[in-house]
Amino acid sequence: MPSSTAPAPSDAPPSRPGAKELLAFAYRVAADAELVTSLPLDPQGRTWIRLEGPGGSEAWLIGWPPGAGTGWHDHGGSYGAFATAAGRLTEQSLAARLPTEGWKLLELADGIDRERQLEGGNGRAFGPHHVHQVFNASAEHAVSVHAYYPPLPMMRRYHRSGQVLRLEQIEWAQEWA
Repeated sequence: MPSSTAPAPSDAPPSRPGAKELLAFAYRVAADAELVTSLPLDPQGRTWIRLEGPGGSEAWLIGWPPGAGTGWHDHGGSYGAFATAAGRLTEQSLAARLPTEGWKLLELADGIDRERQLEGGNGRAFGPHHVHQVFNASAEHAVSVHAYYPPLPMMRRYHRSGQVLRLEQIEWAQEWA
């Protein structure tokens, strides 16, 4: 009689991290005081260190001087998470699933704007259609950890004027290498 056995762990396909695992990773790294303090901080612009994320994900430790921000963007279909390790960041996001292709200008509905203050030790996860901007509105540096799966293939950058969102630029991963 043939026996049925589970594949040995080394034969199993690699685990793909979900939003929960990415957020747990971001929290663990944000709590690593030695790593967080090793990030060089620049008073003029953001600084970063690329990290190995779980299960083949892409991760970054990012320093944010006062006034630094990302502008409105998405993550090219990847989902992700981030946690603030030090300081306070503001995230503004849209509570609506936007189409990812075939448009250059959208009129946004009323009531879809969300804003969160993420102080040290706080974080959030998001899905592949998330559009947001993150910035440091405080007078002190902030540091955060970000993780994405699959690794970012691209980012779409948007300009927002009132309720109008306009696609401005598409950045491809090879441009960041």
